[in-house]
Amino acid sequence: MSDWCPLAKQYDPLIAGSIDGTDVEPHDRAIWRAMFARYKPNRGVVGDPLLTLFVARLNPQTTEDKLHSVFSKYGDIKRLRLVRDVVTGFSKRYAFIEYKEERSVTRAHRDANKLVVDQHEVFVDFEQERTLQGWVPRRLGGGLGGKKESGQLRFGGRDRPFRKPINLGSGPVQQSDWGRGWDRHGGRGRYQQRDAGWDSRDRRDYRDRDREDRRHGDRR
Repeated sequence: MSDWCPLAKQYDPLIAGSIDGTDVEPHDRAIWRAMFARYKPNRGVVGDPLLTLFVARLNPQTTEDKLHSVFSKYGDIKRLRLVRDVVTGFSKRYAFIEYKEERSVTRAHRDANKLVVDQHEVFVDFEQERTLQGWVPRRLGGGLGGKKESGQLRFGGRDRPFRKPINLGSGPVQQSDWGRGWDRHGGRGRYQQRDAGWDSRDRRDYRDRDREDRRHGDRR
């Protein structure tokens, strides 16, 4: 685990769908879709990907001029593209900004994230489509943030980094262990099934009694 990193170094839909990157089997239809997707980066995109920032969660009314005005204070902008719907022309609420110098990209990445632009808190990250191997966009079930079909969140990106696995000595806690009494923090849960003969009603009664005990304890 010495080389562990909270950010993905190579994109894997299965790992991205896991809070700590230790899941061993898909648990979301979107993950299946991303695993079988065949996606190649858009060849029509120009510019240096290492000098390009991805800006999302924009106000639909935010214009190119407004973005240029806000982000030019971090350095000279070489190219700015606000992505719009090809039919309606409406903003899709994300943009790509290419700077002329690396220090400008570093400064904007550090300071512009969560900046409020037109009453909206924006999200700023490095471009990943051309820099992260195996990248699959959200429309194909990929991505590193946001809710998916089943409400599953994605991890491994700046918005939602991986959590470091707790059980480092004997290997990561597997998802299958959580159903046998392990909680998501690597420890035994309060409601560990002590008897394999318990049915769901017994476990529910146990949880109800425990909840009542805690409620009365708070009153005392």
